[in-house]
Amino acid sequence: MPELCLRGGELDGLTLHFVREGSGAPVLLLHGLGGFGAVWRHNVPVLGRHAMAIALDLPGFGLSSKPPGPYPLDFFARAIEAFRRALGLDRLTLVGHSMGGAVAAAYALAYPPRVERLALVGAVVPGFGYRISWVYQLLAARGLGEIAGALMWPGLLRFALARCFARPEPDEMDFLVRAGYPVRASPEGRAAFLSTLRSVRADFAAAAERYLRGLGSLALPVLLIHGRQDRVVPPAHPKMVAAHLRNATVRWLEGCGHFPQIEHRETVNGWLAEFLVSRAVSR
Repeated sequence: MPELCLRGGELDGLTLHFVREGSGAPVLLLHGLGGFGAVWRHNVPVLGRHAMAIALDLPGFGLSSKPPGPYPLDFFARAIEAFRRALGLDRLTLVGHSMGGAVAAAYALAYPPRVERLALVGAVVPGFGYRISWVYQLLAARGLGEIAGALMWPGLLRFALARCFARPEPDEMDFLVRAGYPVRASPEGRAAFLSTLRSVRADFAAAAERYLRGLGSLALPVLLIHGRQDRVVPPAHPKMVAAHLRNATVRWLEGCGHFPQIEHRETVNGWLAEFLVSRAVSR
């Protein structure tokens, strides 16, 4: 897995790990809270036939650096911009899953000339009334989150992940737990997870109106892909997002939970590939 160490500026020394396949226009795939770039392992090879597909471990997750401090959405946006510049890329298509959708939205508002298209897969977007579950509210509480994080074990992570799928696949559960647990259980990983949860929760509360106004002004093409059985981000959420955006299309999946790119990988790959090569592009 390649890594890139950022040099200069406020993010000097931050190391970002990523997977890259293909060539051409860059497509950056962003995972959700507690995830890592390999949640896109079924998608990168297919999208790499049409573009330069890059799956990134966001700062604080996977094999990327986990610096102490807050992790608000604008921090992730700045890290993506520094990553883009370091690789010498021009305009990006962003594909965000779950919290990765919020990160993609934050980047699109901060750097609109650098965004070609936006795809939101089981995504949550600030400004549209999303409320985190009571479990995450407890984890966000100071002290309780630290205690719960210290008690994390593979069986509990597997249970939490299974709830995200309409029909859990044993092989997928095994991979996600095996690949994700060591990072989630490490002191640095626990701290980054809780800091991200608390920072992003504050962003959703404090900056909701700014995101609502800003996203409504964007003319770039947006594709929303969502599972009808998503229990993490209810289907009402992408409906609200699509109704507010100027150039959005929603595609629904039956028998699908919170991980469309895994549960219905072939269909999602086809939709994303079609979206990448369609004529309507933002300028």
